[in-house]
Amino acid sequence: MSGSFERFFGGGGGGDDSRHRRPSGRLWNPAADVYRTGEGWVVKVDIAGVRSDDIEITIDGKLLRISGLRRDSFCGDGISHYQLEITYSRFEKIIQFPCSIDHATIERDYRDGLLVLRLREDEECREGMQTRAANR
Repeated sequence: MSGSFERFFGGGGGGDDSRHRRPSGRLWNPAADVYRTGEGWVVKVDIAGVRSDDIEITIDGKLLRISGLRRDSFCGDGISHYQLEITYSRFEKIIQFPCSIDHATIERDYRDGLLVLRLREDEECREGMQTRAANR
């Protein structure tokens, strides 16, 4: 299933996003924590202010890619900024795992600005991880 694409939140929008982006247009790289569990992995990503339908999740072999767009909903006619410190733009976080996660099942939860993904891996990955740990 290499190259498989998994989109969990739908959406994707379309249309002209130029008025919702920060002028720099730079790619934002959100912070993430990765935990090992008995069933697989837990990934937490700090993406406060991102709408759930602006989030895409892709799996390709050992890589988990989380991407999307944080929009500035306060932009509009007659509004000018005084100070901008929050990055409004496209973002991407790529996490590499020690084994393929192509066949992992994913549960997601997005609230209070944290995206939490629970990846339950297949038996092959679990066995490979145990073998590598035993050989150390």
